[in-house]
Amino acid sequence: MKRILIISMLIVCVLITGCTSTQTSGKGTLQFSTSPEGAQIYLDNQYQGTTPSTLSGVSMGAHTLEFRYSGYQSWYANITVTAASTTYYAALATQTIQPSQSQGGTTAQGQASTTTEPVSQPTVTIEESQTLLIVGTSQTFSGTSTGTDMVLLMLYGPGAYTKGVQVAQVPVRTMVPVRTMNVWNYTWNPGYNVLAGTYTMIAYDRQKITSDIATFSIVGGGSVSIVANPILVPQGGTVTFSGLCTTGAKSVSLTLYGPGQYSSEANFVTLPLNADNTWSYKYTFGVSKPLGPYTMVVSDAQNTASSSVVITLMTT
Repeated sequence: MKRILIISMLIVCVLITGCTSTQTSGKGTLQFSTSPEGAQIYLDNQYQGTTPSTLSGVSMGAHTLEFRYSGYQSWYANITVTAASTTYYAALATQTIQPSQSQGGTTAQGQASTTTEPVSQPTVTIEESQTLLIVGTSQTFSGTSTGTDMVLLMLYGPGAYTKGVQVAQVPVRTMVPVRTMNVWNYTWNPGYNVLAGTYTMIAYDRQKITSDIATFSIVGGGSVSIVANPILVPQGGTVTFSGLCTTGAKSVSLTLYGPGQYSSEANFVTLPLNADNTWSYKYTFGVSKPLGPYTMVVSDAQNTASSSVVITLMTT
């Protein structure tokens, strides 16, 4: 009898311990669903997959929840996670309808309410001042925006901008003298550490419902090389010039300098770069050219870098 009593007490203790552990675990389970399905889930601005989905191990307390779906208004809610399993459902509205953020609480059944009201669709436009930017100079972006008081600028490109960097939050000016209403502008000063390549600036309204893009290129910050083969060339002979351009330019220019009437031949030839940024050019010296040293200078298309090589034309 005593043995049965002891075993019963142990079972009760285990059950009590298990309940206490569950209640104090500090984690909750969230179930997400939307209509239509496939909406992106963001918890505290961190992507968590698409609906329908279940997320466990969420710390208890206050969080922000967002559903995003292309062609529909984003849905927002401030939620409180408990140790229990809670379901959040939203019927997403098209982009002519904006969910009321003030109705983001959960119902008694644990489902978030989705009261909506019609509002105007935000609009955003963006233009760049230069399609080709040289390292060390500035770029000005401008545009118009309605239905929002702020434009968010996100930049994608090489190096530090590979995953995108929000570079600015620009206020929209609702009235500017002698200019169109609802305009904005921003000047980007990348400095000299930015890498050459193609960049995309995306302009969003504050809630990222709509966007527009501007694409531009940056050149400079690299080098141009040149070698000649051979460097001793007989009259009537051919020399091959080649090299590498890492400035981000699409082409290089060659200029030949030499004795007598050939002291300057500006814009001698312009060559497009190969896919690996190399270039090559064969030049044949006519028999009438004077003997002596010649200098071939190569520069990138925007003259951000240059290099040269000396060859000698001699008798055969």
